[in-house]
Amino acid sequence: MELPSTKDFHWKSLAPLPSRRVYSTLVEAGGQVFAVGGCDDNGVAVDSFEVYSPEADQWASLPAMPTARAGVAVTVLGKRIMVVGGVGANQLPLKVVEVFHTDEGRWRKRSSLREAAMGISVTAKGKVYAAGGMGSDLRPHNFLQHYDVLKDIWVSLAAMPTPRYAATSILRGTKIYVLGGRQSKYAVNAFEVFDTDTRSWTKFPNIPNKRAFSSFVPTEEKLFSLGGLRQGRLYRQPKFMRTVDVFDLEQGGWMKMERSCYLKKRRADFVAGYLRGRVVVAGGLGNQPTVLESAEAFHPEKNKWESLPPMPTPRCACSSIALRDCLLAVGGVSQGLSTAVEALCLSDS
Repeated sequence: MELPSTKDFHWKSLAPLPSRRVYSTLVEAGGQVFAVGGCDDNGVAVDSFEVYSPEADQWASLPAMPTARAGVAVTVLGKRIMVVGGVGANQLPLKVVEVFHTDEGRWRKRSSLREAAMGISVTAKGKVYAAGGMGSDLRPHNFLQHYDVLKDIWVSLAAMPTPRYAATSILRGTKIYVLGGRQSKYAVNAFEVFDTDTRSWTKFPNIPNKRAFSSFVPTEEKLFSLGGLRQGRLYRQPKFMRTVDVFDLEQGGWMKMERSCYLKKRRADFVAGYLRGRVVVAGGLGNQPTVLESAEAFHPEKNKWESLPPMPTPRCACSSIALRDCLLAVGGVSQGLSTAVEALCLSDS
């Protein structure tokens, strides 16, 4: 596969979100993008549920979620979109599970989580697993729950070794990789893998650098841990990072990275993705702190980051999703909440 050059990337300004919000969750189903929930200008959870059609470049409002919430976990099961947990209008974690049937155009409630949780990571491939989360006691959880679609029940499995919420989960074959996350306001660097066949956990080497608001991007052979905010008990002042850590899936260890492989810009809370052989990042929050417009792409042969055209609307805290050789940045925060929807695309997409 020939790698695209920086000249092959460009931004498209797309139809804006119908309702301004942040912390919505995006999911792709049937070639369309669904935006689920989020928070309004006052930080209150909303019940908004909208769908974007790339062909028409148009958003349409769908029946509102029965339960207003933000920071939900979402997965797709055939023609059903399952919405799990999140934080409700009362600012407390939820155990509610609701499913939208795209063929019927309506919501149905399903069996609730065994424990209320926000910031959980859900992985599905015909099956649904919910890992960790913050409970109603505001403590990080180590629960692993499996949803039985036929029986409509959640089943408890072996507990995750490290309690946490807001972790990133990545499914590879029969294994679920769970990286990072938070305990209270502090980041954790735990890296653990659940085998769905043996139903057991394995602890992998910790992420070398502990950061909050970083991004994780999987490629065919590697996992990238990018940027973020260094914080915590050992540091007097939080610091935005250029750090790049790379895990080799074949070798089973973290690679030694030279500083020349670090991001060009310090950033946290940014969008990131993988487009045709290149890891890309855009926007976020940088030093001072400042909302960023810059974007960059990693060249795996040169082992360095190269500048890309800047985002039309500088933002942080965007929702994002990769779709058809494009990375969509949806909503987020610029000067207040934004309705902007922009896509970093390759030239023939």
